[in-house]
Order: sequence, then structure tokens, then C-alpha cells
Amino acid sequence: MNGNVAIIGAGIGGLTAALALIRQGIDVDVYEQAPELKELGAGVQISSNGTRVLYALGLGEAAERLGVVVAGKEIRLWSTGQTWKLFDLGAVSVERYGFPYMMFHRGDLHTVLLDAIRSERPDAIHLDRKCVGIRQNGDCATIEFERGEPVTAPLVIGADGVQSRVRFAAFGADRPEFTGIVAWRVLVPRERVPAGIRLNVGTNWVGPGGHVVHYPVRGGDLLNFVGLLERDDWRVESWTVQGSKDEFANDFRNWHPDIHATIHSGDTPYKWALFARPPMPTWTKGRITLLGDACHSMLPMLAQGAVMALEDGYVLGRCVKKYGVEPEALHAYEAARRERANRAVSGSAENAKRFHNPDLAHAAGAEAYVTREWQEEKVKARYEWLFTYDATGVLI
Repeated sequence: MNGNVAIIGAGIGGLTAALALIRQGIDVDVYEQAPELKELGAGVQISSNGTRVLYALGLGEAAERLGVVVAGKEIRLWSTGQTWKLFDLGAVSVERYGFPYMMFHRGDLHTVLLDAIRSERPDAIHLDRKCVGIRQNGDCATIEFERGEPVTAPLVIGADGVQSRVRFAAFGADRPEFTGIVAWRVLVPRERVPAGIRLNVGTNWVGPGGHVVHYPVRGGDLLNFVGLLERDDWRVESWTVQGSKDEFANDFRNWHPDIHATIHSGDTPYKWALFARPPMPTWTKGRITLLGDACHSMLPMLAQGAVMALEDGYVLGRCVKKYGVEPEALHAYEAARRERANRAVSGSAENAKRFHNPDLAHAAGAEAYVTREWQEEKVKARYEWLFTYDATGVLI
């Protein structure tokens, strides 16, 4: 046994957990199945509860350099472009919650975490190490890999995403259910998009059976543009399947001309099917636990998937520091995180219905619906509990 905590998966959650453990003086090894770490995905929103973690890890300056602080978020109607303010951000987020709300290219946030780990533990990340099984006894857990020798560790953290091999090995196969929603994503140079899309805000266009989200990333040079639509003929759960601009545009036919201009101004779009997994009654077994999408994957309608992984990783580091490299640390971590993460899963599902409501079909009904559903008190009830959370001080 090498004595180091083993983390399976070098995504945002796995790297956050690794850095949090390193900052607490605990040695880690991260095992990633990819032979090289490439820039995957597009944009990711990190609200104040997530940027709090970045600052606590000493990454505030790097985050400020690569992220975009938007002025606020707004709701727009799919057909007319009528706009309602959702909430102010920018200085308001810092004043109200202590930390900014930032938009990142996922690759930029990943790089910030990766560079921080490599500067302190250059040999901590091991590539081309696909986990194929885990067994454990009272003293340790042993990880089997497709290539390379097995590794024995005192604790194993499964941060290997929605199709987690660690979850499968420890808890058996799950039964993901197709949500009936297909997502599209594309990055577009901001100078190419219409002026109404180029604003320094996060925007949710809502409509019957679908919605579109866009916001600036990479210092404001690019627009992250995502469309989600209810359709049942595509069920591939992968981020790397290319589609076509024409198919993307056809899915949003009759939507506002600015939506179509942006779709056709971008690079090749990608599409994937959204699946939901039932909340796990527990995600810790002995010396094995899960974090992030491996144990609480959620629809992207609250913009909290990556943020929950940041919170998980930081709280896990605190628990291992407090309870030692022992199963008690993993149980304390899960106890601190499960209810909150599952509430985010539920809130995301509720927002999907809200964003896609049939009442949005016609402008007159839509105005009454949006005014009712996004009134200030309802918005606070949906988001305040998220933004005020402090992973650095929550009881463990």
C-alpha cells in the first residue's frame, strides 16, 4: 500500500478533492483513464458558493484572470426576445455573498486546478489508468486498472463522472433514465454574434419544450451557447458526438432570429442526451466514496453540477484532515453533503419544467407566467440557499 489517498478521475471534482487534500497536508494520487488531458466541454457557471472554494484553495487570482464576472442573469422569451431580469450579479454577488459569480470555459477552470496540483505534487496525476474494478477489506482498497499494476490505498474516491466505474464496482449497476431532453452546445466568437446576444450577462431563453442558455467565457472572447430541447429520438449519453448546425437550428425552428444567427456563427455543435439517476441512499462503503456526478448527477438547469463537485472536494479534504485517512472521514463527508446535493438534484429537475412550460407558447400567456414564476421572492427561495453555503465552515 502506498499510503496515499487514491482519486479516480481527473475532472473538476477529482482535481478539487486532490488539491483540497494536498492543502491539508495529505498525499494523494489521481488516476485518470484518458491518455492525455484534453480540453473538453464548453462553458461552466460557478456561483459564489463555488468561487468561495476557489479562493479558499488559493486560486482566486488565477480564476479572476480566466473567468468572466457577468453583470447579472436574465430571462428572455423564445419568440419575441422580451426580457426580464432574473438577478443582479457582479459587485452585488460579492456584496451579498462575499464572492463573485463567474463564467469559465471548462478547460480554463480545469487548467487552474491542474496547474496548482502539479506545482506542488508534479507526480500526483497518472494518465492512461482506466479503473476496471475495486475490492476492499478492513484495512485498504485495491484498484484494478485496464493497464498497469493494481494500486492499494487506504481510501478511494470515485470522481469519475456519470458513468462511474467506482460506483459500479462498489454499488452495482444503476438504471439511468432518459429525461426526454437532448442538449446542444457550441462555442462562438463573440464578435460574430448579434448585439443582443453579446451582452455581459447570463441569459436563459425559455420556451415551450425547450430553452437556450448563453454567457461569455474565456475573458469574454467566446460565447458559450447551449440549447436544450424535449425530443425522444436521440439517447447517446456522450459529450463528444458532433451534430450539424442545420439539425441544431431545426430543433429550435421558429425561435428568435438571434438564436439562429448565433447557431450558424459557431463551430460544429455537439449534442448529447440527458439522463437522470435516482438519488443514492448512500454513496460511501467502507474505504470507498463518491463525489460529484458519480453520486449526484443533475440536469444543468440550476447551473450547479460543477459547483457541487467543488463543494464536495473541499468538504472531503476537511473531513480527512479532521478524522484521518479512515472510513470515518468518508462517512462524515457524505453526512455533510448528501442532503444538500440531493436538494440541488431536485431543484434542477423542477427548473427544467419551469423553463419548458407550455404556458410560454404565446406572448400574452408567457408574460403572466414569467412574471409569476420569476418574482423576486420565488427566485430567492430557489437560489439563496445555494449561494450562501460555506464549504469552508460547514459543520463536519
